[in-house]
Amino acid sequence: MGTTKTKHFTEKQNAIATIAKALGHPARISIIDYLLKTDACICGDIVNELPLAQPTVSQHLKELKNAGLIKGDINGNAICYCIDEKSIRKLQNYFANISVKLKKKKNKCH
Repeated sequence: MGTTKTKHFTEKQNAIATIAKALGHPARISIIDYLLKTDACICGDIVNELPLAQPTVSQHLKELKNAGLIKGDINGNAICYCIDEKSIRKLQNYFANISVKLKKKKNKCH
């Protein structure tokens, strides 16, 4: 989404769109799935789990981190990644709100 267009939307809408865009690639979903199975890991652990080169995995990690879905702490020469629960809660709240509104709404579109 171009920076000139994002100003027309709320901060919440832009935040959800950023998260959704970051989740829009199967490799990133795979990374999230892997991090959910582990407490934390380094990039090399993730590279061993995916059929992708290390630079490609690093790029996907960067996108997930920029969206706030993961966070990374420097641990010696490596960065240890884990899920950032704040963004996951934002998604949960967003979809819970959709669910509540759909239950209240009488959908006439078939």
